[in-house]
Amino acid sequence: MKKYRVIISGGGTGGHIFPAISIANTLRRRCPDAEILFVGAEDRMEMEKVPAAGYEIVGLPVCGFDRAHWANNFGVVLKLCKSLRKAYTTVKRFKPDIAVGVGGFASGPTLRVAGWLGIPTLIQEQNSYAGVTNKLLAKKAAKICVAYENMQRFFPAGKIIVTGNPVRKDLEEAQERQQEARAFFGLDPDKKTILIVGGSLGARTVNRSVINGLDLLFASPDVQVIWQTGKYYKEEAVKHLKAYRGMKIYCSDFITRMDYAYSAADLVISRAGAGSISELCLLKKPVILVPSPNVAEDHQTKNALALAEKEAAILIPDKEAPEKLIPEALEIMADKEKLHRLSRNIACLAQPNSAERIVDEIINIIETTKNR
Repeated sequence: MKKYRVIISGGGTGGHIFPAISIANTLRRRCPDAEILFVGAEDRMEMEKVPAAGYEIVGLPVCGFDRAHWANNFGVVLKLCKSLRKAYTTVKRFKPDIAVGVGGFASGPTLRVAGWLGIPTLIQEQNSYAGVTNKLLAKKAAKICVAYENMQRFFPAGKIIVTGNPVRKDLEEAQERQQEARAFFGLDPDKKTILIVGGSLGARTVNRSVINGLDLLFASPDVQVIWQTGKYYKEEAVKHLKAYRGMKIYCSDFITRMDYAYSAADLVISRAGAGSISELCLLKKPVILVPSPNVAEDHQTKNALALAEKEAAILIPDKEAPEKLIPEALEIMADKEKLHRLSRNIACLAQPNSAERIVDEIINIIETTKNR
């Protein structure tokens, strides 16, 4: 068994971290002797999630630029310089056969250093609109694994391979257990269910939209709700729910069993992060997407448009959500044909076995480089 050494760099959000861990798990299953090191941003959630998954991680002091207040970026530049130095030390010490970037602050310094040192790199671009960092890193990348068609707008066509975004295996395995999943959340196993998620930290507009729509939800006894608020909004949500005793609603700041949450749902309300969209495509879930306006390049809106233009999702802009979100959701829940059409269309965009295909590329690059 060949012993590969692989650095996987990036993170910041669950949308970057969970695909990265999926790639690592697939590589370790296929190559048990592989040595895998993660490089993340030292104050981001990967520093907790990656060790919990059983992998070593090095943290860089890197952070994002403040595009609204450029005068604040002196400290950001200093952190970037420190991150490049630490990335250089880390890569020199670990001696990887390849460096894989999954997006997020840390991937820039790590892959830049790997390129300087002649180590092959692979980029996993999760969004339909490539970010500035990945466009710069693409010049030296051996391969660029993407989730959407027409990415030659951003990258050299000869380097692109459409693999999709890796999805956690447990999500697929629970899909045949819908009644069991609903019972897990203390809900009626036979009632139609809306799942509302705003990402791992929560989404202010999505939560306010639900609060605005509680009267309508309370007046719809045939519908029940699973509501993930995120850690910053749980207290406010619980306060408002006290006025609606008897309504079938499960409310939590974080859902540990997302496999059951997806399985329980007839309709999902979500932000439009690339990881979430990949999961929804693979699980064939009808979805209303409310893109976050607070992301680089407005890439969530572009992700959502890629689906909405194919009638594979409903797009509601963030500023319209407080008024429209819950009425639209209830209207869709009452329309079986629309639910079926959304499910059918989003399933057509699924890219199964993404992690396997990305690992194929990783191994091929390593072997090709060694044989030169």
